[in-house]
Amino acid sequence: MDDLELLRYSRHILLEEIGIEGQQRIHDSHVLIVGAGGLGSACAPYLAAAGVGTISIMDHDFVELTNLQRQIIHMSNAIGKPKVDSAKSMLLQLNPLIKIISVQEKATLKTLQNIVPHVDIVVDCTDNFKTRHLINQLCVAHKKPLVSGAAIQWDGQISVYNMQDDQAACYACIFPEDESFEEVACSTMGVFSPLVGFIGSLQAAQVLQLITQSGEPLANQLVMWDARHNSMTKIKLKKAPHCKVCS
Repeated sequence: MDDLELLRYSRHILLEEIGIEGQQRIHDSHVLIVGAGGLGSACAPYLAAAGVGTISIMDHDFVELTNLQRQIIHMSNAIGKPKVDSAKSMLLQLNPLIKIISVQEKATLKTLQNIVPHVDIVVDCTDNFKTRHLINQLCVAHKKPLVSGAAIQWDGQISVYNMQDDQAACYACIFPEDESFEEVACSTMGVFSPLVGFIGSLQAAQVLQLITQSGEPLANQLVMWDARHNSMTKIKLKKAPHCKVCS
């Protein structure tokens, strides 16, 4: 890092748990964010501002007017543009010292396979179980830590699945793919705007803690946030002995 970067990130460097070594690890890291919607909109700016050296953002969608209520990475003049391009523009204005790779592709087994092996951490900011399971499968296969978040209506959740630990639970241990879960969408159920900001910010915090090896990340824990009643529940997770993905 040069003098400009040392000054820019000085408030992190002042933290004993991070320091120059931790900030250098942030600088040298490559994080993949899958989804440039509500969660990604809150997560990506904090990672960019913190100086994550390379951020890849994958999303195939385009900015719509209804997104602007909560997806704060997109401005009104971005309506109709690819979300990844809108996100890249905003993040580079926030921090021109980092590299943003926009991947305007749908998250499929093939597209994820092209990038997951080459990153340090994967952040799941998607909104459906099928994609979450694909991301989890690739993270397990390539032993990549996965920071997973979800938010709908007034309820959000976040967890860290550290696939570098053989004893850690994976996403499929908790939400088996062969079990049926009701798919809900913001377009039909609604979502409280600050909820996605809260969960997305927590995802960014988990990523930075994993990179700098500071604090106590939410590994093997599921945190659920009820924004209506301002209550938080934390559940300990265990690896499923017969998980079809990680066992």
